[in-house]
Order: sequence, then C-alpha cells, then structure tokens
Amino acid sequence: MPASSAPVAPARARLLVTRAVGAATAVVLALGACVAPKEQSSPQDAAPQPTSDATAGPEAVTGGVEAFYEQEVGWSACGAFECATVQAPLDWDDPDAGSVDLALRRAPATGGDGERLGSLLVNPGGPGGSGVQFVEYAQDSFSPRVLEAYDLVGFDPRGVGSSSAVSCGDPATVDRYLTGDIPVEDAAGLEAARDAARAFGEACAEATGPLLGHVDTVSAAKDLDLLRGVLGDDRLHYVGFSYGTLLGATYAELFPERVGRLVLDGALDPSSSTEELVVGQAVGFEEALRAYVEYCQGGAACPLEGDVDDGMQQIADLMETIEDRPLRAGDGQELNSTMAFYGLVVTLYDDQSWTYLTLALEEALTQSSGAIFLELANLYLERTPDGTYGSNQMVAFTAINCLDYPSEELSYDELDQLAQVVEEQAPTFGRDFVMSAGCETWPVESVREPATVTAAGAAPILVVGTTGDPATPYEWSVALAEQLASGVLLTWEGEGHTAYGRAGQCITDAVDAYLLEGATPAEGTVCSG
Repeated sequence: MPASSAPVAPARARLLVTRAVGAATAVVLALGACVAPKEQSSPQDAAPQPTSDATAGPEAVTGGVEAFYEQEVGWSACGAFECATVQAPLDWDDPDAGSVDLALRRAPATGGDGERLGSLLVNPGGPGGSGVQFVEYAQDSFSPRVLEAYDLVGFDPRGVGSSSAVSCGDPATVDRYLTGDIPVEDAAGLEAARDAARAFGEACAEATGPLLGHVDTVSAAKDLDLLRGVLGDDRLHYVGFSYGTLLGATYAELFPERVGRLVLDGALDPSSSTEELVVGQAVGFEEALRAYVEYCQGGAACPLEGDVDDGMQQIADLMETIEDRPLRAGDGQELNSTMAFYGLVVTLYDDQSWTYLTLALEEALTQSSGAIFLELANLYLERTPDGTYGSNQMVAFTAINCLDYPSEELSYDELDQLAQVVEEQAPTFGRDFVMSAGCETWPVESVREPATVTAAGAAPILVVGTTGDPATPYEWSVALAEQLASGVLLTWEGEGHTAYGRAGQCITDAVDAYLLEGATPAEGTVCSG
C-alpha cells in the first residue's frame, strides 16, 4: 500500500504492497513449467525439525520479558478453528510499561501428531493485513501436504484487526480522508493535503493512545519470536507475503539462530529508501499496465484502440478526465480520481483480474460510468458502499509505515522535480505516486532506518520473486536474496503480485519441498507458466 514522497499518503499515492487484494477478485491457478536446474539441496543442510519441548529457542530469553514467554496459550474453539490471545509488551525496551493483545487463529495440522512438523506462522501482507482472517481461506494458498504437516497459525500483528488495534476515530471522518481527493497541483494544494494528513494523524493519536508509537515492524518481529516461543517451537517456521517479507527479514536479522524455514514471497528490499520505493512501485505498476494493455488489445472486446502506447494514453486521459470531473457511479455515488486510481491498480495484482479492468474501462469509456471502478476500489479498501470498512487495514497501514520509514518534508518544487524524474519511467503513474502528503505530518516519529539485512548464521531462507510483480518489483526480491547470507532466490516468470498459491505447480513443488523437507531450489531456478 502507499508510497509517495513519504511512504504514507491519503488519496492516490499509496505503497500498494498488500498481498491478498488482487487475488480476492479472481484466482485461477495455472500449471507452470520449471525451466531451471531441478536439483535441490539436501534436507540435512537446512533448518532442523521443530521440537515442542522448549519455549525460548536456542538461546535463553532475557531482558525482563521472561514472563511473557512463559505464559500459556489458552486455545478455544472458534468455528472450524482454534483461537487464542497472547500478551506482548507494549514497549519491548520497557516491558513494565504495559502490554498489548495479539490475536491468533490456528488450523491444526490435518495429518495428525505423527506427521506434524510444528507451527507455521503466516502473514498475508499489508502492512495491516489480518493473518487471523487469512487462515480462513488458507486452503486456497497452501497445498494439502503443508496443511497436513503444520499447524497453520495466523496472527494479527500489533495495531491490526483483532489484536490491540490502531483506531482513527469517527468512521465518516476516516472515510473522507481515505477516499478524499485533494489535487496537489501547486504549493497551496500540497499544504491542504498536509493539513488533512495532520488532522488525520491527530485523530489517530487521540483514538489509539500510546500504542500508536509501538506498531513498528521491529516490535512486531519481536512479537513474532514471542509467538514462536509460546507455541513451543525451537525455531520459527514462517511464510510472509509482500509486507510480510519485511517482517520476516527483520525477524531473521534480530534472531538468526532461531530461523527455521522462512518463505518470503514478493519481497520488499529492507534497504530501500522512501524515494526508491516510490520509483520502484511507479515503474512496477506502469509495466504491469502495459502488459495488460497488450493483453487487452490482443483480444476481441478491448475498448482501447491503436497500439500499446495509444492504449496507455487513453487510460491516462481517462484518469485525467475523472480528476477534472468525477464519473457517476450509480445510486447517487461518484467516482473521483482517488477511487479510480484504486479501482485501476487493484486489477493489476493478478492477471486473472484483468478481465475486470476491461469491463471497467469499457463502462467508463463508452458509458461515462464509474460503477465498476468504484466497486473495485471498494474491494481494495475493504469498504462498503455506505463508507464503512471491514477492517482497520488502511489506518493500520498508515501507522505502521510512518514508524518504519523516515519522512522528509519536501517543498512543492522538490516534489515536482521528483515527479518529473519518476514520470520519465512511469508516465501514467509517476505523479500519482509522488504528488501527495505523506508521513511528514504524522504525530509519531519514525523509529526504523532502512538498512540491509544479512541474518548471518541463519538457516537457508527462501525468497520468491515474480518478474511481473507491480507492487513489489522483482528487483526487490533479487536484492533481498543477495543481502541475506543464506538467501536462496526462486523466480516465477509471470504477472501479478506474489507467487505461492497462484503461480502453478512448479512454484508449489519448490516451496513445499523447502517447507516439508528443508530442501532449497538449485541456484537460478526459474518457473514459468
């Protein structure tokens, strides 16, 4: 989700790293073909099998947090699953300052105790995505063999969902901020956007309290080790998608000796600056849109005329028209440029969703209606037509990113210069990703500095990258795998965001072999399909 001159902004410029959104519209799994060497490393070289007779892992837990690691998890039935709540320190540097609740949902291993390997914690991305909700449809992402061997454990990170959560007050106020459209065309527009962001941040601080300063990824990674400990696993076994890769990589840097089998799919580069994130995502979505236009124009029912460049220009013209004059969207609603942006980009997360973009474009271009775009935008935001939200993902996203990324208050001229640079590589999306207010007005200062991670001494870590990923460009996965001392890169030549669970049998087999046997793919393995 957002990335602009700062990693969080109202309106269009959002660091779109959520994993589950695009797949939610339609997921059709296609068989892939592996085109690289098939050899895999020996399981003996990988992480040891998990055990259940320790709570602190290879090294003892100290620092005044022992009581948190010693708590017992009280599971209770919740539908077809088991649910529990675990307490973590509000401030890991001051364990006596209070606690936060971490909500868990577990799908016990289906293969029975004899085949069980331990717990597999999962994070679907965001930041702000709910692992508790993710477990409910895990069978769509994880293979039966993995579900037989592991207790699948979803958790809501601090600040998110059913855990101690970020709140920003009145729902109507939140909706106006998230869906509002403040064009930043001059210094006055930028100041208006920053005024809105500042007021929103103040509302979040008032509604959330001290928690707002402790929802950063480093704190969440320490929570992850606490969950490993109280679940009884010596080492962490984990699958993180999108933002979940940053959480997993941060964990590996903090606790390399406790790394078990970590799958990081659709990676963020932990060393990337805010500006590098902006440029990378703008280019990623530009390239994904070009791939869509080429696909669309190769069919019979495409509303885009001419060649690919012509089609791209028609989409850019449509977005500019909507900025000047919102489209009617049925039931008295309108589609403004913010919601049009969301409705467009959500379809680029998964090429199986391109059909919906064609329908939305046809309706907008031929009928001057934005109803389908608005519906797609609501899907992305988890928003109902009446302006209420199914989760706090969007506000948690803002709070977490603002703590994770330092933000500099640039002038309008400085932003404009950056926009011009980005537009050279991403003429359709460049300004949307730059010209907006960001975290420079957030009431809590950032606590994390972007830096490389090596996780020296960790067991092999599997990084999965998709060549056509718009939200977390493939280069970021390459960078993360190279940074990690034990990183192994698995590549899918395909379109869309992340790979495992949507990229076909080649990716599934490689990831499953790693999770179940500890076997890593041969260097240079590429799957296509």
